[in-house]
Amino acid sequence: MRGGRPVLVLAWIVVLVAVGWALVPHLFTSYSPYEGDSGASFLPPGPRHWFGTDRLGRDLFARSVYGARTTLTATLLAVLIAFGLGTLVGLIAGVAGRIADTVVMRVIDVFLAIPSLLLAMVVVSVLGYSTDNIALAVGISSIASFARVMRAEVLAVTTQDYVRAAYGSGVGRLGVVVRHVVPNAIGSVVALAALEVGTAVLAVASLGFLGYGAPPPQPEWGLLVAEGRDYVAVYPWASILPGAALAVVVIATHRISTSLRKDRRR
Repeated sequence: MRGGRPVLVLAWIVVLVAVGWALVPHLFTSYSPYEGDSGASFLPPGPRHWFGTDRLGRDLFARSVYGARTTLTATLLAVLIAFGLGTLVGLIAGVAGRIADTVVMRVIDVFLAIPSLLLAMVVVSVLGYSTDNIALAVGISSIASFARVMRAEVLAVTTQDYVRAAYGSGVGRLGVVVRHVVPNAIGSVVALAALEVGTAVLAVASLGFLGYGAPPPQPEWGLLVAEGRDYVAVYPWASILPGAALAVVVIATHRISTSLRKDRRR
């Protein structure tokens, strides 16, 4: 077994557990994420409350488990939006010709020049505060990265001999794009999508931390960290443990995506 394999297996376990939290949270905790005991506020981590409790006596582990559904659903939607629109824009830029390519890429360069989190904040401010709008905002802010990678792959594929042979045999542009260009160019974009999952989780949680997402008492990873920040000097677990769970998931997704990109290059 290679040295990096145990770490990769651990990363997959972390991601699968996080997905389990999102899909069947009741299997991981018997506590409600909404109901608390005012007499049990800020209990430290222990056998009964793994992450301790918050100021309202709610179990923080339960809120982290149930918050996975909100955060990961928004992440999945954001990545799908960025993948779908970015791939389409990159494909159009790569096959439409020099003028269209130049226009599209100058627009993409403008989007790339703006920090993605700042762009997402602007979009969600225009659309309104909600988790769905956060997903849309994060997806829009990531379109440029997907478009740039897809364009580069399309340009590389269209210079290959088999594409020229397809044109020479009488296949039309649409047929060549569907049969040859897209299947051979999409792999790198899929690998990028795996990498963007971790980035999108962090972006969604960051916007939730800033108050752009789900309103209290709905559990969401960024909101959990924000709710405990005022008490971190006295009750550090209220913010640190939910934040640590978020960090572990992000690190695990990045490790998996790195492995997928390395496997593709071989």
